[in-house]
Amino acid sequence: MRVEEGFQQVPFHEGNPYTEDPALPFLLRRLIPPRLFDEEIEPELKRFGVEVITNIRAQSSGSRISPPKLVQYDNWGRRVDELHTSEGWRSLKATAQREGVPGIFYERKYRENSRTFGFAKALMMVGDSHEVFCPLSMTDGAARVIELMGTEGMKREILPKLISREPSSAFVAGQWMTERPGGSDVSQTETKAQSLGDSDQLGIKYSLNGFKWFSSATDGDIALALARTEPDSDSSKGLSLFLVPLRTPLLGIEPGSSISNGIRVHRLKNKIGTHALPTAELSLEQTFAYLVGSPNEGVKNILPVLNITRVWSAISSIGGLRKCLAIATAYADVRRIDGGSKLLRDVPLHLAQLASINLVYRALTHFGFGVVVLLGRVECGVASAEEQNRLRMFTPLIKAFAAEKAVAAMEEAMAGLGGQGYMEETDIGRLIRDGLVERIWEGTTTVLSLDLLRSTIDPARLKEFVSWCNSIILSCPPGLLKGVQEAIQSLQRKLDSLLAAFLQPVPSLIARSSLMFLGYITSAIYLLEHAVWSHNRGEEGYEIDAEVFRRWVNESGFVAAEQELDRTRAEAKFMNTSNSAIVFGRRGRAKL
Repeated sequence: MRVEEGFQQVPFHEGNPYTEDPALPFLLRRLIPPRLFDEEIEPELKRFGVEVITNIRAQSSGSRISPPKLVQYDNWGRRVDELHTSEGWRSLKATAQREGVPGIFYERKYRENSRTFGFAKALMMVGDSHEVFCPLSMTDGAARVIELMGTEGMKREILPKLISREPSSAFVAGQWMTERPGGSDVSQTETKAQSLGDSDQLGIKYSLNGFKWFSSATDGDIALALARTEPDSDSSKGLSLFLVPLRTPLLGIEPGSSISNGIRVHRLKNKIGTHALPTAELSLEQTFAYLVGSPNEGVKNILPVLNITRVWSAISSIGGLRKCLAIATAYADVRRIDGGSKLLRDVPLHLAQLASINLVYRALTHFGFGVVVLLGRVECGVASAEEQNRLRMFTPLIKAFAAEKAVAAMEEAMAGLGGQGYMEETDIGRLIRDGLVERIWEGTTTVLSLDLLRSTIDPARLKEFVSWCNSIILSCPPGLLKGVQEAIQSLQRKLDSLLAAFLQPVPSLIARSSLMFLGYITSAIYLLEHAVWSHNRGEEGYEIDAEVFRRWVNESGFVAAEQELDRTRAEAKFMNTSNSAIVFGRRGRAKL
């Protein structure tokens, strides 16, 4: 039989990533003032949705996107360290910049809503971006650091380039923290900084010498790096933050030209995913840099970058899941089975699988944008003290929770296409590989779990959180309460369990299970908040919002997360010993 003969599968079409999204349009309608949403935000997102499935998707497909290549030496044996990225990578980065990422956040045309608007665009594009938002998220973080603590020269000369919508002159920033001895533990940073006793319009000059193990914006223009200014210190207290030009002179040279400034690119990392993104090992050899902020406060000064990139990481996880869900849903709408008598969408068991993926996506989207709203309010100076505390808690929480939940749901979406889901052409495999890195970048789940515990060490913080949860629960009107009362009662019991689990001192072994449990609670509260709004306004489909909340509390794995937390808390002392025996056997010398 010729391939043109016989059965021919009808192609699926995902549709506009804004108008076809099951959660985003309704969520934004709640979060953004009505007139602004109707007249400016929604029309722009509809337009951008068309851009995503046409021009952006074309930029990210086929031979246009490929791994970067490093040319270390020219034909005369001279060290040149030329980094060549693909046409698609450069086009995607330029498109994002023209669309206002990260410019929207700092133009602040929409004040505290600017973060919500900008991240909505990012969510829609993530699935086709090949992780271009990794360097742009660090650019966002660098812009915030300079805005908060940069010199007047940096604010005048560098900040406008970081937030520019003109790709030909815009800067991209990296973040160089990770070194060979410490990984996430920056206290073991080996890079040393020596003052040059000189300064110019951008600030005080230093010379840096060291080795950076990961650099995820190697094709950028500047980087923020930690280096040791107290040579006798072996802790994080002796570290300072520096702005490092990747080439000299920094100003007046074409962005993206060959790397210089004493920076040697030793090799590109061979990663299982994020293949288009150039990640490299760099040595700094008398590399000049500018001090940012006060000396010996580098860890404190780089925190805005970490916090912003962690929110970006969460949106990347959610955006990757968005596209996987869109593919699986569109496929179910055209795939015929049983001799062509029915569509896959009409098979109850398959429909239940899609609904479970949809549930995860809705929960993560509502939680993610809840954090984005807090970030926007804090940056615009309109957040209350309690909102600032919630942002501190929620930043590590959403990053880790979204990364853990999204990839598992992506795998379910892949299975929803059967064998075709396993094919590279669907793009789900790439999205899963790229999504896996979100469990590692900017802190693993374990690192973030411990950070979450630190954010709740003050009992007042957790009481504020529970009070916020209860205020939303109490806002539930009688008409809605009737259908979700059992779920609300269950949620209230879980809040009691949460308080019990966080009684000081909290055993570090429960950090991970408490993070997952708190992630379920927080996402449930955000889903309830939306269901209340939807019910009160009489929104079309408000019954669905109530059902999503009910299922998330009762059927999503919430109960298992609570059981795991209770078990870990009760057996913490014994578990550490038994874990050692299981992992290392007799070498663990454990006595059970």
